[in-house]
Amino acid sequence: MNSTLTPPTGLRFMKMHGLGNDFVVIDARDGVDPVTPALARAVGDRNRGVGFDQLAVIMPSQEADFALEFWNSDGSKAGACGNATRCVSDWMMRQLGKDAVTLTTARGTLSARRREDGLVSVNMGAPILEAAAIPVAAEPMHLPLAGDPIAVGMGNPHCIYFVADAEAVDVAGLGPQIEHDPLFPERTNVEFASLIAPDHLRMRVWERGAGITLACGSGTCATAVAAHLRGLTRRQVIVDVDGGRLEIDWRDDGVWMTGPTALVFEGVLSPAFLASA
Repeated sequence: MNSTLTPPTGLRFMKMHGLGNDFVVIDARDGVDPVTPALARAVGDRNRGVGFDQLAVIMPSQEADFALEFWNSDGSKAGACGNATRCVSDWMMRQLGKDAVTLTTARGTLSARRREDGLVSVNMGAPILEAAAIPVAAEPMHLPLAGDPIAVGMGNPHCIYFVADAEAVDVAGLGPQIEHDPLFPERTNVEFASLIAPDHLRMRVWERGAGITLACGSGTCATAVAAHLRGLTRRQVIVDVDGGRLEIDWRDDGVWMTGPTALVFEGVLSPAFLASA
């Protein structure tokens, strides 16, 4: 490869995805987080940068195998990203020669493991159900919005609607309106789910700071929790999202999410690109 395309002074990255929910991942265990809001926006630009739903930065951790920090494509920070956590955990397990790892995020210490079938599971922690901690300025179980949605926190705030047919919802039109509703002081992710069976949901999502995505790990967890709290499903469900299928199991120790991961390619952001960001 032409060396001008991979300058040694550039910033190395990986492109990964879980069910089409795509990420740029930067390994910064040897230094400080190199990402700024401006750089996140520049890298997230699908025409002039690389493009991603979220950007994940691998950092060193005193308490676990590694730490993760998350950015949205609009340059804002994200508190959690379940599918990126699974993807990075899979890569780290291979790097460390392990079948299980621990990691720290804004949510605290989480654990991940690879199943015998190759799918990767992560414990996303206990759901947040208190209004102030989500945060939302109303009683979470029945929000004062048309459609009677429920609010659940999974490191990020989520507003979940149960509808007759998730396929028929105007996610692009409704998503940004609800994301910025005054009830949510930190904005919110928005999920629209329909019941297929007591152990099966169909969900579509509008992600805070990213827009429509093919999958959302924390959103899938929040939707499964909300469905059980509403008496619609059991605690163990499969959820079909636009990009595929995730398995959710709300256990005593937290909400476990299982699904596939993919490392697509590795690359280098050029000095010129970094200087312009």
